[in-house]
Amino acid sequence: MALLEIQAIATAYDKADVLQDVSLTVEAGTITCLLGSNGSGKTTLVRSVLGLTPARAGRIVFDGVDITQLPTHKIIAAGMACIPEGRKVFPKLTVEDNLRAGGYQVRSDAVIQERIAEIYRLFPRLAERRGQFAGTMSGGEQAMVSIGRGLMCAPKLLMIDEPSLGLSPRLVKENFQIIRQINERGITVLLVEQNVHQTLAVAGYGYVLSKGRVVSAGTPDDLKDRKEVREAYFG
Repeated sequence: MALLEIQAIATAYDKADVLQDVSLTVEAGTITCLLGSNGSGKTTLVRSVLGLTPARAGRIVFDGVDITQLPTHKIIAAGMACIPEGRKVFPKLTVEDNLRAGGYQVRSDAVIQERIAEIYRLFPRLAERRGQFAGTMSGGEQAMVSIGRGLMCAPKLLMIDEPSLGLSPRLVKENFQIIRQINERGITVLLVEQNVHQTLAVAGYGYVLSKGRVVSAGTPDDLKDRKEVREAYFG
């Protein structure tokens, strides 16, 4: 069953189209990836789904509801969370306060405590540093904080934008293992990346974006050797 359906959307900044006739589907319970080089329109698509840069044409349907024109706070409340590119933690808040910020819509302190405990089980390193200011942590640790904060609202869909950006190969591998664990816990993932090999190793289905258009789609085995994938990355 489709959890997210993007139907022929077009998105523009001022009068310049960035996305043109983009369609994709994220099936519930899966990891679906969106691949593309810098400037392909990946982050614009994330912004369109979240209502930050609304699509000027087409439809976006989440969990059976048309969210194309909804404000961002209502889209988040419907069960969506996003880990932004570059992690973007609150640097002058502690690890635990960053996590609490992700649960701002949760009214029960008992539920918040339970979810924080679950995140500490997923990321033992964060438990050790719960009182540390997030801005003083390493890039890999900040990535954990950002992912944990996104999980605090118990999302149906977690969108992760460029989780490998600026991380060492070891931490990239670790992050992708964590993404797989999150999916195994029942959370649907839309993984937006340019790291082809790591992404296709965890995804069940993928789309390739180039110059604002979907140029290829298929299973990881379908995509690995396709000409469109090579052209999207290397021209």
